[in-house]
Amino acid sequence: KKDQNFALSIMLGIAFSANIGGMATIIGTPPNTVLAGFLQNEYGIELGFFNWMLMGLPLAVLLLTVNYFVIVKIFYPNGLGQLQADGLIEQELAKLGPMSRAEKVVLSIFLLTALLWMLRSSLNTWFPGLQLNDTIISMMGAVALFAAPLDFRTGRFPLDWKDTQQLPWGILLLFGGGLALAGGLSQVGLIDLIGNSIAQAEGLSIFWITAALIAVMLFMTELMSNVALISIFAPVVAGIALGLDVPLFHLLIPVTLASSCAFMLPMATPPNAIVFASGHIKVYQMARVGLVLNLISIAVLIVVAYFFVPHLF
Repeated sequence: KKDQNFALSIMLGIAFSANIGGMATIIGTPPNTVLAGFLQNEYGIELGFFNWMLMGLPLAVLLLTVNYFVIVKIFYPNGLGQLQADGLIEQELAKLGPMSRAEKVVLSIFLLTALLWMLRSSLNTWFPGLQLNDTIISMMGAVALFAAPLDFRTGRFPLDWKDTQQLPWGILLLFGGGLALAGGLSQVGLIDLIGNSIAQAEGLSIFWITAALIAVMLFMTELMSNVALISIFAPVVAGIALGLDVPLFHLLIPVTLASSCAFMLPMATPPNAIVFASGHIKVYQMARVGLVLNLISIAVLIVVAYFFVPHLF
């Protein structure tokens, strides 16, 4: 029983922490990227990488801590104490050996790309001719992986063109399709219709509307792809925000974050699906922990919506 609880804690912890960790940065999870693209395309608004981190990193740390206590202390305590692994972890680390030149080059490019994302606004202020944005920086990092030499004599680089065969092109088409759908909804006037309907309604509190939108997004994400859902739902939420005369960020950011907080079912997010596919976890074991984490996440996101988002965006 203790070993089983330990195994469940490890597997659920991997899935849930992958979901939560993606909330920390604007590129950490696909829904964040979809939101950034939607705001840029439809309203000409750029989400600041550093501003998002100021909100997302503390949120991720808080939810990771809650995640640990809910899984390990409440649902699946193991009481094993210190494990006697007979040096297994040390053996695996020794197998890795020292960092290779290729690993150092990739790490350097990644760190430089992340630094440019965080300093983009300052660099554009200091050097107006640069006109950097997150997309340009991403492309520069990608091209650098094909161009930074590992060995001039043999013509080795971190990436070759054949490596692109393994890219998930489907997810890119899904992004583009979602943005096109958002544009279509806006063009036919559906967004304005929703916004005007909300604006004319009486007795609606912004607090309860925000809470309801967060809850609806979070539980709908349990049943369908969070990327597809945010692509469809973001224009609707934007229309509601405009109808209520509320800044777009105040509703869109909490709702987008909610799409990454689906912990109950395997189909909710890719990490959940991958861990469930291992065959070591049953649906009810994930669902009982996930329901509690979902409810806690709703409360936390409402706090974020009211105390963090208005001051950072």
